[in-house]
Amino acid sequence: MQRLRAPDGCPWDREQTFDSIKRYTLEETYEVIDAIDARDWNGLKEELGDLLLQPVFHAQMAAEEGLFDVADSLRAINEKLIRRHPHIFGDATAETAGDVKRVWDAIKAGEKSEAPKGRLDGISKSLPALMEAKEISARAAKAGFDWANAGQVVEKLHEELEELGRTETPREKEDEMGDLFFVLVNLARFHNVDPELALHRANAKFKKRFAHVEMRAAQDGRIFEETPIEELEAYWTEAKKQ
Repeated sequence: MQRLRAPDGCPWDREQTFDSIKRYTLEETYEVIDAIDARDWNGLKEELGDLLLQPVFHAQMAAEEGLFDVADSLRAINEKLIRRHPHIFGDATAETAGDVKRVWDAIKAGEKSEAPKGRLDGISKSLPALMEAKEISARAAKAGFDWANAGQVVEKLHEELEELGRTETPREKEDEMGDLFFVLVNLARFHNVDPELALHRANAKFKKRFAHVEMRAAQDGRIFEETPIEELEAYWTEAKKQ
């Protein structure tokens, strides 16, 4: 990466900035997830390499500006792992994953030297909306602001659906749809489901089934847009069975 960013290196790499590269960091993360979902271990091997390139790229740009280098980043995570695992590297005891989480959170809280903030402060504004909603709801629940059970969340879901049906203006519809999505994120939390990954997999599943519908319509000599919905649904049912 030093060679690529050198004055006589690659023109494209030399032009990149933290802002221009950050979208690739996100894309590579999702490609790693795709490979895991597909159980494509050879693909995962390659995608992990692509993902590892991202911190190297960012660290190289930081080094050029005299901010830090990749060794500083690696040193920081090594120190953090040792500091937050006193039951491994120290004399503390943690018998369960829950014990470990409590120790981790306590140490993390003690590391913050700034004045206390609100419980929802510090959540990254760059997170995808579903991930942000998940973090917001989890923090609120941890503070005791939560439904008692998943059934109550389902009741709230129906309430939001009814409110959506009563909306009239585009802004009202947007607000109620947002409320509906937020309740769904909370319902996912009660079922220990990651909403971002769940939707990601649902998207992939829809694309795969839709491709089957397109293929079957073509095999039958149909023009997709002119095929009755009943026939398309029959193809869809085939895709589900497969």
